[in-house]
Amino acid sequence: MVGAVRQRNGRTEKTSLIIVDAQRVKNTDTAEEKGYDGGKLVSGITRHIAVDTQGLPHAIHITTANVTDRAGALDAFRLHHTSLFDVNNVLTDASYTGEKFADGVQDILGCPVEIATRTELHTLAVIPQRWVVERSFAWLDKCRRLWNNCERKLRTSLNMAVFAFLVLLLKRL
Repeated sequence: MVGAVRQRNGRTEKTSLIIVDAQRVKNTDTAEEKGYDGGKLVSGITRHIAVDTQGLPHAIHITTANVTDRAGALDAFRLHHTSLFDVNNVLTDASYTGEKFADGVQDILGCPVEIATRTELHTLAVIPQRWVVERSFAWLDKCRRLWNNCERKLRTSLNMAVFAFLVLLLKRL
């Protein structure tokens, strides 16, 4: 579906740039698989997504909240490496810094990692191209079922995120 929407927009079916980020989501009491992120103070899950410049998803991976952004992104790349073989560059924020992550991306996708940073500290400014992945998370937040993690299994949470993106893609065809 993503390839069809990209072609309809005059793009190639596969993307050459992906933008990666993670979102922490609180669990409800029914969730069976839970993790705690001490940095964000969230008990729940983490949604790792890789989107193109249009905000269309190319990789989605759900983990417990205690999994770091770097580890979750590498897992997502491993799971979706067949659909990401044309990627030439990965754009991330500062939470993905480190040689281990860059080497992992090089091994899995064969491309470099570019870290988007702010030019000035303590200013509210849009980082170029990073707003695209944040907009994709906002699209997911339009689905009431995704505001909190109400699902018992991580697999069901993944399916709900995929269904939300599928609805978005069907509206664009």
